[in-house]
Amino acid sequence: MSTAADPSATETESHRPATASTAPAAPAAAPARQAGAVLLAVAVAAAAVNLRPVVTSLGALLDPVRAGLGMSATTAGLLAAVPPLCFALLGVCAPALARRLGPVAVVTAAMAAIAAGVLARSFTGSAAVFLLLTAVALAGVALANVLLPVVIKRYFPDRVAPMIGLYSMALSVGTSLAAATTVPLTDAMGGSWRLGLGVWGLLAVAALAVWLVVLFLRRERPGTAAAPPAAAPQKLPILRSRTAWALAAFFGLQSTSAYGAMGWLPKIYHDAGVSESASGVLLAVVMAVSVPVSFLLPNLAARRGDQRLYVVVLGLCGIAGFLGLMLAAGTVPWLWAVLVGLSMCAFPLALTMLGLRARTPGGVAQLSAFAQSLGYLISIPGPILMGALYQSTGRWYLPLGLLALLLVPQMLVGLRAARARHIEDEAVG
Repeated sequence: MSTAADPSATETESHRPATASTAPAAPAAAPARQAGAVLLAVAVAAAAVNLRPVVTSLGALLDPVRAGLGMSATTAGLLAAVPPLCFALLGVCAPALARRLGPVAVVTAAMAAIAAGVLARSFTGSAAVFLLLTAVALAGVALANVLLPVVIKRYFPDRVAPMIGLYSMALSVGTSLAAATTVPLTDAMGGSWRLGLGVWGLLAVAALAVWLVVLFLRRERPGTAAAPPAAAPQKLPILRSRTAWALAAFFGLQSTSAYGAMGWLPKIYHDAGVSESASGVLLAVVMAVSVPVSFLLPNLAARRGDQRLYVVVLGLCGIAGFLGLMLAAGTVPWLWAVLVGLSMCAFPLALTMLGLRARTPGGVAQLSAFAQSLGYLISIPGPILMGALYQSTGRWYLPLGLLALLLVPQMLVGLRAARARHIEDEAVG
C-alpha cells in the first residue's frame, strides 16, 4: 500500500544516498513518516471544519447581530454577498502566494485570519468594522478553499480521493454543526450573540495550533544540507482548456443551488405549513445527508476514471427534490430534503474532479483558483434572483423552478468536466 508523503521530511533527506551510517535509520523513519501523514490529515480536516461556520453561525444570529450593531438592511445584504465575492476575488491570489511561501504556510496564515476575524468581530460595536472583520475571516476561507486540494495533491498523491472525501466530510460537519448548534449555544451562554459568534473563533484557534505544528515540522532540521530549490510550476494558459471552463461552470451552478437551498429552504417549508422548528430540522437533514456521502463519493468517483454517471445522478436528484418542493413541499417533506441534500453532494464531486483533472500540485492550484473564483462569481446572482422572484410573486414556484432548470446546464457542463483527461494536455495544445 502506498503511503502519503511526509510533510516533515525534506527533499534532501528523501534523495540522500544510503550509507552504512544512515541505513539503520531507515526502519525508524517509517513511523515518523506515518505520524507526519496522520498529522497532516488531521490538519486538513480541522481546517475544513472551519470553512463554513464563519457564514452559517452569522446566518443563525443575524437578527440579534443587526439589532445589537444598529445594522441597516443594506449592510445586512452586503453580508450575504460578501462570502462568494471574497471567495472569487481572493481565491485568484492563492496560487501566487503558494508558489512564493508554500501551500502549508499560506493555509496556516488562512487559519490565523479566520481565528482573528471571527474572534475580533465579536467585540466590535461598529457595523462597518464588523463587516471588515468578517471579510478578513472570509479571506482566510477563500485561500484555504483553493489550497487545501493543492495540499492534498502534493502530500497525498496516491490518496487524493479518500483525502478529498475526508476534506468534504469535515466541511459538511462544520456546516451542519454551526447551523444546528449556534442558537442553542448562544442561549446556553446567556443569550449573548457576541459569545455565540465568538465561540467559533476558538475552533479556528485549535485548527491554527495544528497547522503551526505542521508548519514547524516542515522546516529543515538542523544539521541537514540545504534542499535544492523546487522548480517553479509551469504557468498554464488555462483559458485554453475547455475542461477548466466546464469545471468552473459546474462549480458555479452547483454553488448556486447550494446557496439557494441553504438560504431559503426553511422559509420554503414554513410557507408550506411546516412549523419553524421542523423546518430547521429539515435543513439539518439536508446537511446531514451530505456528511457520509461526501466521504464516500470521492472514492467511488475516482475509481471510475470519469465521473459522468455521478454528474447525472446528482443532477436528477436535485431536479426531483426542487420539483417536489415546488409542487408539494408539505407532503413527505423529508424526501425532498434528502433529494436536495444528495444534489448538494455535487460540491465534493467538483472537488474530486479538481484533484483529478491536473497532473501536478501546481496544475491543481491553477485549476482550483480558476474554477472556484469564476464559479463563485457565477453563483452570486442566484440567491438574489430567488429572493426577487419570491418578493414579486409571493410564491415559490418560480424560484424553485429556476433551481430545477439550472440543473440541466449543470449536468451538461458536468458531463464535459467529468471526462477522464488532464488540463495540461488541453492548455498547451
